[in-house]
Amino acid sequence: MEDRQHHEPPPPRAPLWARLFGPVDIASLVCFRVAFGVLMMAEVVRYIPRIERYYIDPPFHFSYYGFDWVQPWPGDGMYVHFGVLGLAALCVTIGLCYRAAATVFFLGFSYMFLLEQARYLNHIYLLCLIAFIMIFVPAHRAFSIDAWLRPKLRSDTVPAWALRLVQLQIGIPYVYGGIAKINHDWLHGEPMRMWLAERADRPLIGPLLTQEWVVYFFSYGGLLFDLLIVPAMLWRRTRPYAFVAALGFHFINGNIFTIGIFPWVMAAATLMYFPPDWPRRFRDFLGRLLRLPPAEATPAAPPPPPLPTRPSRAQTCLLTFLGVYTAWQLLFPLRHWLYPGDVAWTEEGHKFSWRMKLRDKGGSVSFQATDPSTGESWTIDLRGRVKVAAVRDDRPARDDPAARASPR
Repeated sequence: MEDRQHHEPPPPRAPLWARLFGPVDIASLVCFRVAFGVLMMAEVVRYIPRIERYYIDPPFHFSYYGFDWVQPWPGDGMYVHFGVLGLAALCVTIGLCYRAAATVFFLGFSYMFLLEQARYLNHIYLLCLIAFIMIFVPAHRAFSIDAWLRPKLRSDTVPAWALRLVQLQIGIPYVYGGIAKINHDWLHGEPMRMWLAERADRPLIGPLLTQEWVVYFFSYGGLLFDLLIVPAMLWRRTRPYAFVAALGFHFINGNIFTIGIFPWVMAAATLMYFPPDWPRRFRDFLGRLLRLPPAEATPAAPPPPPLPTRPSRAQTCLLTFLGVYTAWQLLFPLRHWLYPGDVAWTEEGHKFSWRMKLRDKGGSVSFQATDPSTGESWTIDLRGRVKVAAVRDDRPARDDPAARASPR
């Protein structure tokens, strides 16, 4: 990244639309683009060993309402699909054909998400939303192959709305997740008590996880963190302490609970709440620390033209899109209030609402068969059918002796 040019933002009393289109440093958005792309490549690699088990072997998938037409690719198509996803994530990282790559990644990742409702995870849904907004934010105008190949594209600033949109998308899950935790079970240490007890065999920290004060520390600490991290990161005086708390929170989550790359995505995204030129300041700090020669400053840009009295047609369209998208993200998670019953039991409106880590459900089933002629009953062992599916044998399952029910 080149040294920043001096672009003055609109005055604080300027209209909101003018402040949203005012220039801010691109450096933090570039860093987020690179971090997001690298983490998405890691996520794709993490899924590759599970493709057959998740998407090829199962004969039936639980579809989302209105998306029953989304089905896995035939043959080895799912492996090709994830290969394209990895390539798109790489192109986002290096800024090559950025807009097209971001679009392909969003569509491909959302397709994977929509294939199986039984595998719904809030953090996968959040990654879909981030991938969607990355299509629109101009994060490729610096430190990218696109900017190197097309010098006219290069810029050290982006409109402020690009940063605010990312901050909004990252902040909503925190706040709504904290509000959802204000319920009777969570305030009394459940299900955190159960989750920590399941990990009591961990070396060193295992015995500590069964202590009641640890249970309440995790429960109330998680609630307060979710509610306070966004305002604490927005306020300059508390930002450094909030960032340290965020790193600690996500490090503990990543090591105690199995939630994939989600903690690292959120830790990287938290940096978006720092001033947008923080990467340049950090680079200068390292330069002074290592006694490196300072980077050459680029000539100052000419002063921006006077603010127009009203937004242009293109700006109005963009503002409309931002308003609709923001309203949807704020209101859709609240839809469970329109349904009768407790969402914790009915689960109507539970998904897509950032009701994270609130409950743990499990179940088991056994099948009994009775021969009406003899009255003999036995339990059917379904594991044989799973083995047949695993090898994708074309013979009927009843021809496999391992799949036959054994009376007892």
